[in-house]
Parts: sequence; structure tokens; C-alpha cells
Amino acid sequence: MFRISRKNKLESGIIISIFIIVITLIVYFICNWLELGVFSIVIALVFSITSAWVSYYYSDKIVLASCKARPATKEEDLKLVNILDALMVTAGLPKKPDLYVVEDNQPNAFATGRNPEHSVICVTTGLLEKLDYYELEGVIAHEMSHIKNYDILLSAVVSVFVGLIVMISDTFSRILFWGGTKDRDSDSKANGVLMIIGLVFLILSPIFGTLMQLALSRKREYLADSTAVEFTRNPDGLISALQKLDADTNELRTANSATANMYIVNPFKKNGDRGKKKTSGLWSTHPSTEDRIENLRNLN
Repeated sequence: MFRISRKNKLESGIIISIFIIVITLIVYFICNWLELGVFSIVIALVFSITSAWVSYYYSDKIVLASCKARPATKEEDLKLVNILDALMVTAGLPKKPDLYVVEDNQPNAFATGRNPEHSVICVTTGLLEKLDYYELEGVIAHEMSHIKNYDILLSAVVSVFVGLIVMISDTFSRILFWGGTKDRDSDSKANGVLMIIGLVFLILSPIFGTLMQLALSRKREYLADSTAVEFTRNPDGLISALQKLDADTNELRTANSATANMYIVNPFKKNGDRGKKKTSGLWSTHPSTEDRIENLRNLN
């Protein structure tokens, strides 16, 4: 477990560094296009470093605000609080995660935060209403596994960065479309190279960022499922929960494409997939439920 956590921390640092470089180049390109001259690189660096700092320290608050989550209370969510308290004995986390609830009929959940000392587990009211005790225990254990494995930092930061890059790209594309192009005869060759690199990143980074987000999500869901069973010693609870979550036809209204990878199952339902065997494609945020259940059954 320690080796996995250390590896995830290293991956998080590398990916955050890549995103800083990408955003710096994109903003530098935009500033040059707007003819800001020598201030372009300064603005680009300040913007990218600030966005990285905000994403690291406030990604959980950004995500919780985006889904309109409220803090859980003993008065309203006693079963949820009791399950978390019981799992703390086996999970070995240094601090009990904060609990939040989203008012939505779709049963789903996610974990976020920058580390186990600053972590959050968020569930929907649909999850609390539609799952029994052992199924809910399996889901909470799954989210605690993400916290213990340090998946939460990377998933939250990547979600914020991907959303930011898509927003920047979309905004500049509109400016470029309506404003046309500008002459750059006075630019140096060095600036010209950086401008080209920035333009390439501006076009491709939303695609690469999304693919990275999806690949990381799929890989880590299997590990979180397995770790959850180590906490509960009851694979049947998580298996039954995954089956119910997969069969539910409600769509999570507060989810978006940037945060979809954080949930235990894909929050977006496709009516055409009902009754069909679901597979994990290139653009899938999660491995198929069938594959996850098969993996859990093979743990015995």
C-alpha cells in the first residue's frame, strides 16, 4: 500500500508539472496574439502557477461547489456517519474524511481532497435511499480506498485543469473566430516557435487532457475496488452495489464532463446501452461494471 501511495504521489507531481507547462504555453500564445509583448511570458507563468496553486489547495471546494453538495449531519445521515466510523478502524486513515451529500436521485459517490488529512467523501441522496447497509459500506470503502491510495489529489487536480484548459481553448477559439488573425512580422524566430507550440497545445491539449483523465480513472477504479474489499472483507456488498448503480437509469444533474471520472460509476447514462453488455472504450470514464465485478469475484 505504501508503494502504491508513493507511486501515485510521484505521478501526481509529474502530471501537475506537465499541466503547468501546457497552460504556460497556451497563455503565452494568447498573450502574444493579443500583442502584449515582453509581458506575455510573465503573465503566462503567473497564470499557470496561480492556477496550479488554486487547484492544489481548493480543488475539493471547487468540485463540491460545482455539484451543490451540503455537509452530512448525524440527524439526517446517521447510517452514513456510522458506516464511515466503522470503516475507519480497518482503513487506517490518519483523519476521518468530511462527509457531504448531493440532493440527487441517481445513486453515486466520489472522494476528493489533496491528501488523507484534507479529504472528502460525497454521496447522493439516491445512494442513501437505494442501497442497503452492506452495499453502502462497499461504496464508502471504495471511496476511502481512493483517499488512502492518494488517487484523490490527481483526480481532483486533473479535473480542474482539464476544465480550465477546455475553457481557455473555447474562449480563445471564439476570440480568434470573431477577431480574425493579426500580423506577426515583428516577432522574433524564438517567439514564432513558441507561438506555434502554444497553438498546437491550444488545439490538442483538451483532447490529451481528457484522454489522460479517462485512462487514469479506469486504471485506479480496479485498485480501489480491490482495496475496498480488504477493508470490508465482503466483496458481495460492493458487487451488489455496482449492479444497482449500473442498472439505475437516472442521470446526475450536477455532474459535468470534467468531474465525471471522479464518481464510482459514470454519472451519464445512455439509453441505447440498456440491455447491452457494456465495454470500456477509449472515451470511457470507467471500466465496465461487468469487468469490475469479474475482477472482484476473482479476488476470492
